[in-house]
Amino acid sequence: MQLDFAMLFVGSVRAKNTMNIMLTNVHDAATDGLFYYLFGFAYGSPFNGFIGHHYFALGSIPSSSYDYNNFLYQWAFAIATVGITGGSIAERTQFIAYLIYSSFLAGFVYPVVSHWFWATDGWASAFRTNKFLFDSGVITFIGSSVVHIVGGVVGLWGALIEGPRIGRFDHTGRSLALRGHSVMLVVLGTFMLWFGWYGFNPGSFNKISSFYASGYYYGQWSAVGRTVVTTTLAGCAAALTTLFGKES
Repeated sequence: MQLDFAMLFVGSVRAKNTMNIMLTNVHDAATDGLFYYLFGFAYGSPFNGFIGHHYFALGSIPSSSYDYNNFLYQWAFAIATVGITGGSIAERTQFIAYLIYSSFLAGFVYPVVSHWFWATDGWASAFRTNKFLFDSGVITFIGSSVVHIVGGVVGLWGALIEGPRIGRFDHTGRSLALRGHSVMLVVLGTFMLWFGWYGFNPGSFNKISSFYASGYYYGQWSAVGRTVVTTTLAGCAAALTTLFGKES
């Protein structure tokens, strides 16, 4: 999915910023991966209502509760969160500043929030015995809230702090269009990102070969299949909404 973000972002910006965008996407996957390995996965593990404190640098893994696949899955979520933010501050962030903020986001901010909602003892988790939030906890399938709210809020603050891109407004304050330099890359990145969600969304079930009590025709595979269909229809609806929105 990092390749998808790279294609989408680089096609949406001006050609002069291509190298910066590509470097930040490489950094998201590589450097942020190391920070999540050293600290992030541990902060997301169970410990107390606020933060985890186990498995630094994947110590004591595999265990009865976690295996290496859990790290890989959560690492993908962490860098997706950073990727969402990267699009909000594209073309106006120095690389060293991006390096610092995104490492902190992947190594601490996202893990703590994911712990709140997904750890068995997180304060807002639906898995805890004593459900604190609305007596139910929060169910955020595929990180719908954890990933997108964290990425969106951080991106919003980043955009507010940095301000508009140079050339976005003229001297009178009138808005000017800053078009991306490659529609082909935007379309390619969009389709690749859509395809990437076919791994993320069905994969959130963790397993497919599980029967349900309601009968032979209904099992985990049915829920996985329904998620695939939902992902397909959501992408179709979003494409048409965007198309008609542009036309109007």
